[in-house]
Amino acid sequence: MATLKALLDSPDQSVRLKAALAAGTYPESEYIAVLIAQCAIEPDFFVRDTLSWALMRHDLKEVLPMLTAQLNSTHNQARSQALHTLSKIGDKSNYGLITHEHLLDSNDEVATTAWRSASLLVPDEEKDALVKILVTQLGRGDGDTQFALTRFLCAIGEPIVQPLQEVAQSDNETIRLHAEITLIRYREMKLEFDKKEPRRKQQ
Repeated sequence: MATLKALLDSPDQSVRLKAALAAGTYPESEYIAVLIAQCAIEPDFFVRDTLSWALMRHDLKEVLPMLTAQLNSTHNQARSQALHTLSKIGDKSNYGLITHEHLLDSNDEVATTAWRSASLLVPDEEKDALVKILVTQLGRGDGDTQFALTRFLCAIGEPIVQPLQEVAQSDNETIRLHAEITLIRYREMKLEFDKKEPRRKQQ
């Protein structure tokens, strides 16, 4: 029978997807390094997401040290996928693994993944510090990058309001507009939540 690595080396996306599914369904410690290595080079989004799922099915005490090493990789995709997998694991105690360097990474894909992971994992007492870093990235990149930052800032909640109000006074039009749009979006989301909350309490 073909090994996991041989199957993940296949040029056929469906073969790689099935291999990742099988590795998660029947986890073995020896699969962890193979799965993590594939995360760094896998070209298909759905296979990458399945690789992350497969890693979550293994013993996280074994997975995390190898995943942490990938956070310092020189390969952009390796860092991005490791950050993505951390967010999927969802353990807030891993928040400290997301560094200042990740949040300011020069690669937009890595940075946006770090923003998402941080917004999901940040403990309440760390939110102000995280927002202080993230607002320095307002105005960065193309429309998709800016939309992502808006979304992940809004996910943090109320601690974003005052810093955004301050940045909205910027002389830089791109930064100012991004801050204003993010404030508008947050207020819209909060209004939607406040409308739905009474219904939730009645259910």
